[in-house]
Amino acid sequence: MTMTPVPPLQAVIDACAPLKFAPLPYIRADLPDQAASPRPRSGTEHWYRADRMAADGHVGPLFDRLTTRNGPAHRLPAATRFLRVLLREPVFLVSAGLYLTGRAPLLAPEHLWFPWLPSGGFGTPAVTGTRVAVTAGDPAAGHPDAVVAADEAELDRMAAEHMVQTFTPVIDAVHDHTRVGRRTLWGWALDTTHFYMLNPARFLGRDARHAWERAGRLGEALIAAGAAARARPRLFPFYENHPRGTWAVRGTCCFDYKGDPESGYCTTCPLKCDTDRRVELRRWIRNPAMAP
Repeated sequence: MTMTPVPPLQAVIDACAPLKFAPLPYIRADLPDQAASPRPRSGTEHWYRADRMAADGHVGPLFDRLTTRNGPAHRLPAATRFLRVLLREPVFLVSAGLYLTGRAPLLAPEHLWFPWLPSGGFGTPAVTGTRVAVTAGDPAAGHPDAVVAADEAELDRMAAEHMVQTFTPVIDAVHDHTRVGRRTLWGWALDTTHFYMLNPARFLGRDARHAWERAGRLGEALIAAGAAARARPRLFPFYENHPRGTWAVRGTCCFDYKGDPESGYCTTCPLKCDTDRRVELRRWIRNPAMAP
């Protein structure tokens, strides 16, 4: 009996299943019309398509509503938190998916949707496109959803260009509304892309440096595709000869400390002293319940 090949996007989703932390988007590949919003889920008030949400002027009012309800009052952390709410799952899908499978889901602004809930916040984003970039030798290369790249470099270029095309309308609209710099906003996306390869590697006990190098190649492709960045994140070994003794430092501050001064700098903040960072991270090893 002939086995039906697993669609390449489903293979990416399945590869993320064993992870403790796997913020994946809601996949709705069965919609025939990209102009139609996903069918409502329970509690969903309205769906916003990524490009239209920006073009129709919805980003500013939704940002204000979300920030008024949940904070923070300071515009810098509010801007990066807003991006986190909207783009965390799409970034994870591409970054973790590429690391775990060698395949890159190809995002598109017309296939990324954000649900606004009656509670006054966003739910999990939905992806309605199924195209995935694969290299020529991939078993899925003949699948209708596959877009074949000649090699890894072209795969990264395709993934990065689609990420930039998809995120640019949202990032530009957040910049225009808040006046927070594009380098700060793209820096969040670049840093998160790196962390979402490193995190699965640490959880699965794989080589953290290898995962970081892989993330760096995708990061370079993002910058080449137009993602502005102030600085690159860096790997931070903090405990020798331990499978989870490596973490990282962001290249761009997310400014959470401005919204919550009592908590101070994040563990991964580039403004934090490395000595203090090392002490804090070693506590994770001694008490795994404290680890992210």
